[in-house]
Amino acid sequence: MATSISYGLEQARTQLPHLVAEAHAGTQSIITKHGKPYAAIVPLQDAALAANRGAGVLDLRGSGVGLWGNDAAAAVDALRDEWEAP
Repeated sequence: MATSISYGLEQARTQLPHLVAEAHAGTQSIITKHGKPYAAIVPLQDAALAANRGAGVLDLRGSGVGLWGNDAAAAVDALRDEWEAP
């Protein structure tokens, strides 16, 4: 994980070339607005990793279509009844 430095919005605006150079060197810059985190300038490698982080889960989207039939609630109720039966 890269190191992180926080900057106020106005300070970040005036030091943008420095922040970009720091990102290239591996440092994350968190930009705050009224003291709250608002944006970040991150190394390109970190951005690429974040962009690919959920891809595997998204590939599963739609894979359960039809698994529960037309009434998913009824299917879940049936499974619960099966587990709760003595």
